[in-house]
Amino acid sequence: MKKFFLLFIALGAFAFAGEGESMIKAYSVVAAGVGLGLAALGGAIGMGHTAAATIAGTARNPGLGGKLMTTMFIALAMIEAQVIYTLVIALIALYANPFI
Repeated sequence: MKKFFLLFIALGAFAFAGEGESMIKAYSVVAAGVGLGLAALGGAIGMGHTAAATIAGTARNPGLGGKLMTTMFIALAMIEAQVIYTLVIALIALYANPFI
């Protein structure tokens, strides 16, 4: 694992070999990729927990299945909105970079 990490760092040094504006663009691309990855991971975990809780609630009380499903869809929309906000910020960092 250490060898892979050192190779990654060494190749990253060559990828970011530049000055000024190109460095900011390169770091913006990396930040956008990492940010979107973390947002997607967090959204997927949140959606999984929401679905599991809804299924468990419906299994315990089948009569509330419709209300739980409606609440679950609202919660999923809010979770997905956070991922979309991250996408918007990543696109701003990539195409309308305020740091340049």
